[in-house]
Amino acid sequence: MTATPTTPDASATDFRRPERFTREGLGWEPWLEPPAAEDLTPEQVAALVEPGRTASPYFRLLALGPEILESRTRADLDMVLTGAPRPGQEGEGLPRPERELSSTVASRVNGCVFCASVHARLAAQLGKRPEEVDLLLREGVGAADQLEPRWAAIVHAAAALTATPPTFDAGNVAELREVGLSTEAILDAVGSAAFFAWANRLMLSLGEPVVPER
Repeated sequence: MTATPTTPDASATDFRRPERFTREGLGWEPWLEPPAAEDLTPEQVAALVEPGRTASPYFRLLALGPEILESRTRADLDMVLTGAPRPGQEGEGLPRPERELSSTVASRVNGCVFCASVHARLAAQLGKRPEEVDLLLREGVGAADQLEPRWAAIVHAAAALTATPPTFDAGNVAELREVGLSTEAILDAVGSAAFFAWANRLMLSLGEPVVPER
């Protein structure tokens, strides 16, 4: 599931910044005033791909560049939510929980607390391994060697792709193959991490995560 940030009503809610990485649901507050949903043009609404995203201030900001937004959203949905479509090769890609794991790692390395919360929550729920996800959130990617080999290899690869400059190389591919990933699964792992290695940086430049007071 792609990250869809929302901003609660500031007049009714006090905000505080999250103190650490978490799987809890967070809001997101933009630093720039986004267009109102009713002010979006038909072209901008179409670029959201999913009309319900008009509720998100983040996506309304991105709708100021509709062509770029549409490309961004379709890439996100293909790589992270469904995996790249491969007619006749169903079942050979990376399972959804591990695509979410790869996205979580990129977000953790980049320091994007909002995106990490969304993808860590999905990785934990779908993969039924919340303790290991929480370990990564708490200790960072250095904790990868405490995981079983398949998850460790995915974490190593995602972290290498996210580094500046990237350090992903043939050794990462070999490690992924050793733990049983097919070529299609490796492409999904790379796509999920690479997409969020970029998308986190965009989100971090436009606003910040917030925790509503309960």
